[in-house]
Amino acid sequence: MTKKIWINEREYISLAEKKTTFAEEIATRKRSIDFYSLGMYLPNPDPVLKKQGKDITIYKELLSDGHLGGCVSSRKAGVKSLEWGIDRGKAKSRQTRLIEDLFKSLPINDIIDTILDAVFFGYQPIEVMWERAGNYILPKDVVGKPPEWFVFSQENELRFRTKDNYINGEELPDKKFLIPRHCATYQNPYGFPELSRCFWPITFKRGGMKFWVIFTEKYGMPYLIGKKPRGTSKEETDALADVLENMVQDAVAVIPDDSSVEIKEASGKSASADIYERLLEFCKTEVSIAILGQNLTTEVKGGSYAAAQSHMAVRQDIVDSDKKLVANTLNELIRWIFEINFGSGEPPVFSMWEEEDVDLDLAQRDKTLTEAGIRFTKNYFVKAYGLEEDDIEIGAIPQPQPQQFAENRRAPFPDQKALDNAMDGISPETLQNQAEGILKPIIELIKKGESYTDIMENLVETFPDMDASVLEEMLSRAIFVSELWGRLSAEQEA
Repeated sequence: MTKKIWINEREYISLAEKKTTFAEEIATRKRSIDFYSLGMYLPNPDPVLKKQGKDITIYKELLSDGHLGGCVSSRKAGVKSLEWGIDRGKAKSRQTRLIEDLFKSLPINDIIDTILDAVFFGYQPIEVMWERAGNYILPKDVVGKPPEWFVFSQENELRFRTKDNYINGEELPDKKFLIPRHCATYQNPYGFPELSRCFWPITFKRGGMKFWVIFTEKYGMPYLIGKKPRGTSKEETDALADVLENMVQDAVAVIPDDSSVEIKEASGKSASADIYERLLEFCKTEVSIAILGQNLTTEVKGGSYAAAQSHMAVRQDIVDSDKKLVANTLNELIRWIFEINFGSGEPPVFSMWEEEDVDLDLAQRDKTLTEAGIRFTKNYFVKAYGLEEDDIEIGAIPQPQPQQFAENRRAPFPDQKALDNAMDGISPETLQNQAEGILKPIIELIKKGESYTDIMENLVETFPDMDASVLEEMLSRAIFVSELWGRLSAEQEA
């Protein structure tokens, strides 16, 4: 049957008639005006590598820098610290258990670390070694291989450079190499290496460090100037110079009594030294921004809370992006395992997540609703709190306590007998005056305050000469009078 593409509800185009237009690829490298190649392989279009005339190994040399290495480790740690698991989905339980047992036996943490190298080098070939295990064919090991051993063909297919075929490389078998890539495109199947952004900052940093050390050696120590009488022979002058050179190290010298030594400090050079320091700080800032997306410690002096929140938000976005790269690569491995051993069907899925603390606001809300008589299911606790269903056992829901009348209620006040005695000895008129004198200004302050902190600040401003102990006593009296007033009002209403 001829395939058709419907343009609207009445017109269609046959693919057989328009094969050249719809079924064939038109924009290819061979037909483009700006692509020239002498072989089958596609050169890496990275501008840094092209300008240097080297391969990707120059990026590996950058990792010896302490600051860059720390940034790379920090970015990887954001993903490696996540929890991971196998989601069954629509797969059979037997198939899911097979994948789970396999992943528990593999060094997943090392594999994740290798996959993340694709972020920094653009791509990372990973070879899968298969073996027969009972009735199944499963990966025995998953090992990352040096990316400089591989090239991509004009069809964007990975090829292995060998001694016999170093230029174009050899074709690789199916389901043998995983190829995690970072921001790869048709034009650039090698991906974008984040370390390319760090090449020049690290190069300038190393050069600046070298000149800073020379500057420090030259101007960091005082000058020693030796003086000899006019007409002194060259041998005696050289001998004094050697003595002064040793004096720089030992601070001890013996010279003739007709000679002198003057110590002169290299003043006015601090501004020149600051130039090197600013250069190094700038290079470190560029590296931090390239790898981590920001540089909190250098860009924001003092590290405000708002800046720290922005820092964590940017870091979380980067972690989420890297997490997807890891999940996509390992899910491709799972699909290979599934296709080899089970053929058709939907395989389980590898996923990563961050273990979160219990939401206290949500827990308090659920506690209040539970005390009100609402009963939650296991499924709710699994979704709301990220718990496992086997870890939950729904017990009896505590019933709400019946509300007591005012005359039978016993307030949880520490001195109930004092309250009862005070009620018997105070008339309603006296209590009214006490309440207006003590409670009224405090109640007004409470109404004006939007939070506990505002209320306490208003109390201090209203009673500036009152120390903390007197303020606490006044509040205690207010609580005492309010409790009496409430009890008396309840009895009068009864």
